[in-house]
Amino acid sequence: MQLIDNEKVYNQAHVQSGTVLAFDFGEKRIGIAVGEHLLASASPLMTIDNESNEIRFQMITKLVNEWQPRLLVVGLPLSLDGSEHAVTQLCKKFARRLNGRFNLPVALIDERYSSAAASQLLNEAGIRGRAQKEMLDQVAAQTILQSYFDQIANQV
Repeated sequence: MQLIDNEKVYNQAHVQSGTVLAFDFGEKRIGIAVGEHLLASASPLMTIDNESNEIRFQMITKLVNEWQPRLLVVGLPLSLDGSEHAVTQLCKKFARRLNGRFNLPVALIDERYSSAAASQLLNEAGIRGRAQKEMLDQVAAQTILQSYFDQIANQV
């Protein structure tokens, strides 16, 4: 896990007693999930299906105002061998913009296999094929957030 915290606002006790928003960043869509540290449980929230950064950040601002998160988690796309690629750099830029705009710490979490895990969860729920398209990104964000909760639980 990498932490982006330019204003040094991260306080573990404060962060780990509140809400978290998680993002599955993509060039076309951003899946979003929400969770609570105290429950260590993540739920899919929504998908932003728009390529305009202005519209994306307008929608994210509404969510931040509504949910009042203490931490933002962003899935970091890496190649299977762990190396970075073009989308990795775009995702890091997105994470830095979240940190700068909302003055909230942003945790970057390895998201390898999150889409496959999300697809499997949807299959198990009886949602298959094209029907998954609307929900896949937000369920991927849910798996990213759950991965974050699992990582911090294992640190204790």
